[in-house]
Amino acid sequence: MSKKHILLVEDEEHLLKTIQLNLELEGYAVTTAMDGIEALKAFKNGAFNLIILDVMLPEMNGFDVCEQIRKENVLIPILFLTAKGSSSDKIQGLKLGADDYLTKPFNLEELLLRVQILLKRGDLQAEIKKIHEMYSFASNTINFITFEIEGINGRIQISKKEIALLKLLIERKGEVISREEILDAVWGKDAYPSSRTIDNYILAFRKYFEKNQREPLHFHSIRGVGYKFTE
Repeated sequence: MSKKHILLVEDEEHLLKTIQLNLELEGYAVTTAMDGIEALKAFKNGAFNLIILDVMLPEMNGFDVCEQIRKENVLIPILFLTAKGSSSDKIQGLKLGADDYLTKPFNLEELLLRVQILLKRGDLQAEIKKIHEMYSFASNTINFITFEIEGINGRIQISKKEIALLKLLIERKGEVISREEILDAVWGKDAYPSSRTIDNYILAFRKYFEKNQREPLHFHSIRGVGYKFTE
């Protein structure tokens, strides 16, 4: 498994080295920067899983750096480190897209715990983003952007409603979703499709994806309860 890569931006050299050492002892790869301009250059040239960002920086402050990063990447977790502890500063940082905020002086163990939590959150967000674009299971593939699927009968185009229902089932895989929840989420509260509508969609999904439609492995109807997708 490749190491998680962290961009650490801090202008106090002693603190920079201390944090870097502790992160590397935890098994992370660390790139450092000591001013805002250097931080943006590093961000544009590297692929990072997390950014630890001081607010008071030379050349460009951390708030401005965060704002620029968020214009290009809304998913990467950002943790602010700062001597400023006022509520207004915290609110400003969070409004600009920071995920967490730690005021100096701080406990290194707390910093490492927050790093671990933010990295897990980043992994989850990346997985969700992938699901929103493309999803594969068994020997099947769904492209949520083009509405194309690759199933047991080859590649075909399906409808917008079918894609919406597939996305809902997959995002909540393993859960039984009630008929009412599905109708509200996919058709809307003001629509009144027939009671057989979802059943027909599930039958269509079995034709697209199941090798044995009578004994489905992926698309399940739970009598009197709802519907479920499993891998």
